[in-house]
Amino acid sequence: MNEKINTLLLFLSKYLQGKEAALRLALTCFFARGHLLIEDLPGLGKTTLAIGIAKALGLSFGRIQCTSDLLPSDITGLSIYNKNTAEFEFHRGPIFNNIVLVDEINRATPKTQSALLEAMGEKQVTIEEKTYKLVKPFFVIATQNPVEQYGTFPLPESQLDRFMMKTGIGYPSREAEKDIIKNGSKREELYNMKPFMDEKSCLDMIEAIRGQVYLSDNILEYIMNIVEATRKSKYMVSGVSTRGALAISSTAKVHAYFYARDFVIPEDIKSLAPYVITHRVVFKEEYEVINKEEIVRSVVEEVKVPL
Repeated sequence: MNEKINTLLLFLSKYLQGKEAALRLALTCFFARGHLLIEDLPGLGKTTLAIGIAKALGLSFGRIQCTSDLLPSDITGLSIYNKNTAEFEFHRGPIFNNIVLVDEINRATPKTQSALLEAMGEKQVTIEEKTYKLVKPFFVIATQNPVEQYGTFPLPESQLDRFMMKTGIGYPSREAEKDIIKNGSKREELYNMKPFMDEKSCLDMIEAIRGQVYLSDNILEYIMNIVEATRKSKYMVSGVSTRGALAISSTAKVHAYFYARDFVIPEDIKSLAPYVITHRVVFKEEYEVINKEEIVRSVVEEVKVPL
């Protein structure tokens, strides 16, 4: 594995016990310039994961706690009249940070959820006919509770497609959970940790991945064959979008870089496909109760690997 990435993972694993797999996926998504959706039960460390990444990368952090009465202006900011200057002054919302945690996104109403669409897609927000560019890098980590829970609003397909990857955290191992119970939460330590990287080094690594990792014509054809397979699959009503195809290639490049390669191989795509594809496709009703990630894995396995 890439020495710097491996050191970063080891560095964060001290604070995020039992979350190594989710941490690796989150960093993959970050360096691929995407956004991450985490769906899991409350109390498993989704918020701690987001704080840890922001602190380790030395980036600004903002948090939005979604509720049913949250307004779009609570996310983007709003203009407030200053009686001393007799002018309206724009006060920026939490969206103007490098890493933004949108906690329990599916508890917000669809109108409020839509306030994130432009920010996630265009890296900008438009308020009162004025457009504001967001900082770079910009990374949204949204968490959501299972839709079966009370008071949730399912995310529409257009919103889901804005997320490059979707994953869960799952329960920690027995030993990791024993350690957490014995020693308590390390969230307070996260706030005081010294950054492992900074904004410039993050941007330099993102550019290095974009410019130095090679995607061959054979691998490009392989990606297109996977995309076409999802669109023709007997399990699905609709397959992967063009944005989804771009996400497959971007995350595969990061995965290759993490493993100290300057070229993408099919295994890079296979290992990430369930996290990049599953939330983007619409399954037929009779397959809704089946493990969707396993279906995606089976569809990918049926696609011939290039020689």
